[in-house]
Amino acid sequence: MRIHSTAPIRVCDNGGWTDTWFARHGRIFNIAVYPCAEVQVEVRPLDGPRITIHAENYGERYSLDTPRGQYSKHPLLEAAFDAMAIPDDLAIEASIYCDAPAGCSTGTSAAVSVALIGALDCLTPGRLPAQEVALIAQQIETRLLGQQCGIQDQLASALGGINFIEMDAYPHATVHPVVLPAETAWELEARLSLIYVGDSHCSTAVHEKVIASLSPEDRRLAPLRETAAASRDALVAADWEGFGRAMKANTEAQRGLHAELVGPAHQRIIEMASEHGALGWKVNGAGGSGGSVTLLHGADRAAQRSLLRTIAQENSRFQSIPIRLAATGLRRWQS
Repeated sequence: MRIHSTAPIRVCDNGGWTDTWFARHGRIFNIAVYPCAEVQVEVRPLDGPRITIHAENYGERYSLDTPRGQYSKHPLLEAAFDAMAIPDDLAIEASIYCDAPAGCSTGTSAAVSVALIGALDCLTPGRLPAQEVALIAQQIETRLLGQQCGIQDQLASALGGINFIEMDAYPHATVHPVVLPAETAWELEARLSLIYVGDSHCSTAVHEKVIASLSPEDRRLAPLRETAAASRDALVAADWEGFGRAMKANTEAQRGLHAELVGPAHQRIIEMASEHGALGWKVNGAGGSGGSVTLLHGADRAAQRSLLRTIAQENSRFQSIPIRLAATGLRRWQS
């Protein structure tokens, strides 16, 4: 038997940083997009290693033989097996792959974790709701692995779509889907670009720097919360200039948290986008030395293509990653 699962990544996380334990409460807007994380779990009777992990992006295949709670090569993947109740009489090989680069600041690790947990959940009777899968994935990163992360990435991957998230008290949140007319959604998809700067980063390390300079009621968090509602309202009204303003305001508020959150590569992409008439830009995720930028283009598709060519010519490491809206979050099925 084979179990398959997929979960999308996310972009344009306006209000990010307010979905964390140190912010305590927050408002976040994000957009789930493809490419997605893909997991295939092959299940057979136990006749050798109980758990085998095939991390395709890294070209690694190995058996998991460390004691519970001790992780070796890929802790996020290995911890998922500790978190889920895997039957003792089965041998499992899990193959994991994602087209989005690791460290792209688009919730790639959350998408991988959600897809893997969703697949492993199929090994036992019943099915966890998508939001419960998101919570388990977030708890693996924070409780089992001791890493810093918010709640929005896992929710975006598990639920898909465009979401406005209200976190009243960490980690509890209410998710409000932002439903757009088809033509508005198509136009949004056409106007968005994702630019990877060519360098990954450690989001936990970036979080630690920001946490050291913040208090829960720090006034610098308020503008971030405001951009989430502004993003929702602009998209519902198909106000592209307003949506672009919210993206830019969020990036500047992010820069205000710590100087390193908008790095030199991000800034250069922003400058080129501004010169070519882009309406908005958002440094994704935690920012820092690597990651990516989401761009919102104007109505002129030729100008959009000209900008993307200019970015590619500027630096061979800059990479445009094709994206499309992911109306569906976690998907899982058997074959």
